[in-house]
Amino acid sequence: MDRFTVTYHVTGQEDEIAKRALGIALEQTIELPANLATPGFVADEVVGQILSTEALGGDVWEVKISYHPDAAGGELTQLLNVIFGNSSIQSGIRLASFELTEAMMAQFKGPRFGVAGLRELVGVPEKPLIQTALKPMGTDAKGLAELAYKFALGGVDVIKDDHGLANQVWAPFEERVEACVAAVNKANAETGGKTVYAPNVSGDFTAVMQWAKFAKQAGAGALLLCPGLTGFDAMRTIADDDSIALPIIAHPSLLGGNVTSQASGFSHRVLFGQIARLCGADSSVYPNYGGRFGFSKQECLSIVDGCLSAWGHLKTVFPTPGGGMTLDRVEDMQATYGNEVMYLIGGGLYGLTDDLVKSTRIFREALGR
Repeated sequence: MDRFTVTYHVTGQEDEIAKRALGIALEQTIELPANLATPGFVADEVVGQILSTEALGGDVWEVKISYHPDAAGGELTQLLNVIFGNSSIQSGIRLASFELTEAMMAQFKGPRFGVAGLRELVGVPEKPLIQTALKPMGTDAKGLAELAYKFALGGVDVIKDDHGLANQVWAPFEERVEACVAAVNKANAETGGKTVYAPNVSGDFTAVMQWAKFAKQAGAGALLLCPGLTGFDAMRTIADDDSIALPIIAHPSLLGGNVTSQASGFSHRVLFGQIARLCGADSSVYPNYGGRFGFSKQECLSIVDGCLSAWGHLKTVFPTPGGGMTLDRVEDMQATYGNEVMYLIGGGLYGLTDDLVKSTRIFREALGR
């Protein structure tokens, strides 16, 4: 039977790597010492099998372990549990990547739109897409709708709620969604554009699906979801729901602590690329290099690889760097990202000129749009 493979980067001395690798294989499956594994099927098949250990330099080792596909139970939550569950709590273990069997891949629909679908939706066949955020928190629904109208007039492709906009009293969710949808529709009618508005549906357990369906009925063109707040399976569930059928923008709120340590947690590629994509994100937002969050160019490019590299039947998705997006950095960012990218620019538009329509058009022109 085909098994799926997980790659870890493990910190330790050469004489302890074999023991650490075995510890991961056991921890991620039976959670018992090897001598207590039930002989036969459990010991031979269920326990993770160490495929290789390879020195990466210094005291870091690449450890590849394979797992029985049925250990994942045919569901996302248990798959993530087997891949990294308890080992994520231990220091010196970093999840680098994973590869599923063909049968396991078939269990996941992945992104509904992907790069090609989003391009068709907003009418931009080749050049980079532009995304912006409605802010600041505390602005009422009318004020946010006015911002959305101006951004749409200027030609922003995707206007999302800032992830801090939820259901606060000054801009209740339903009121805000209806106002912003109407504003974007008005601008599109005036310009012939195809701007879409993505409300933030990252509510509590009972609200996520309710808000997503309300947004769909109200005419929203996409959805913003923070899987670090709602859980990755909430995003997968919404992405798979044919009654909603909207593009999903994944926001990294609360996920940063999972990648900031080089010795533990998740690689940038696996968290913002592979997992986001497996769970149905069409656009994966992450902090751009050179901004206020500290991701390196190499880390950002690894996310691009996770979003755009061939991976079974899953559609490619837009890497969406944000933070530190300013006009004077366009040339550098274009050299780094090319055309298969969606730039999330917030403060860079709000502060460029005193006219949001003009600011947006200036940024579009800098991208050759």
